Amino acid sequence: MSYELVFLTNHRGHRGHRGGEIRDVHISFRIAIDITAYHLDKYGSIYQCKEKYPMQKVSLYTELEYAFLFTLRKVNSINTAGFRPFFENLPIDPYVKGEYRSRRLSRFKVSGDKLVKLPHGYLLQTKEYNPLLGGVKREFAELDDALIELDIFKKLVFAFCDSCKLYSPAAVDVHQIRTTCSPTNLGNPAPEGVHKDGSDFIGIFSAGRDNIQGGETHLYSAKKEKPVFNKVLQPGEIILVNEDQFFHFTTPIKPQVPGLGSRDVFVINYPSIMSDF
Repeated sequence: MSYELVFLTNHRGHRGHRGGEIRDVHISFRIAIDITAYHLDKYGSIYQCKEKYPMQKVSLYTELEYAFLFTLRKVNSINTAGFRPFFENLPIDPYVKGEYRSRRLSRFKVSGDKLVKLPHGYLLQTKEYNPLLGGVKREFAELDDALIELDIFKKLVFAFCDSCKLYSPAAVDVHQIRTTCSPTNLGNPAPEGVHKDGSDFIGIFSAGRDNIQGGETHLYSAKKEKPVFNKVLQPGEIILVNEDQFFHFTTPIKPQVPGLGSRDVFVINYPSIMSDF
């Protein structure tokens, strides 16, 4: 199944489309929607249908610097099964209590059809963006070289850059994260709560879900308001978000049947929010 949910305005730049990973999107208020989930009123505002979601209004902006508000897509050319072995050996995230989250992080320069890994760096966010770990200098192991060489990994990063219409070259961060749960312990994909990462664009790609309930992605126009969008991302789906306009959050996970469960994602930031040593 191929679909997209796109809220657009005129954009600041265009980057050449790379043939078929995802449908190209041009300029000026082209809106492609899943009509089973949304309807468009006579004033040009999009609403979520009662049958699927509580009725909530999603405003359309007519003069934004960025290309879109948010976009939901299925990347049909990526077989997520190829990612699974690389999530089995992720190091535990030492900065989150409970040992339920594992993580790697690398940054890349994307130039044309080339993906080049940049030197090792660290992550340092302010409390404005990360109330839990703001001010903490965090260092993570790099993504596995064998993963980076996979065609499906390159397609994912290129798809993100193409969809955001980034200028070339572009520096992006790729976070590889597994959240686990058990019958006695929930997994919390977003322990910092409703937040922004501090980038211009963020992409959340679902690489796998195994024996879990929950893990629903929410977008908010303000922290204390109800979400304007909520959906469980299925493997192969990616949501791209303009961080200038939205906060994001993911609900906790628990096992669907007794046993262990896991949620695997790649999170991509542009521009890079990492720093040099």
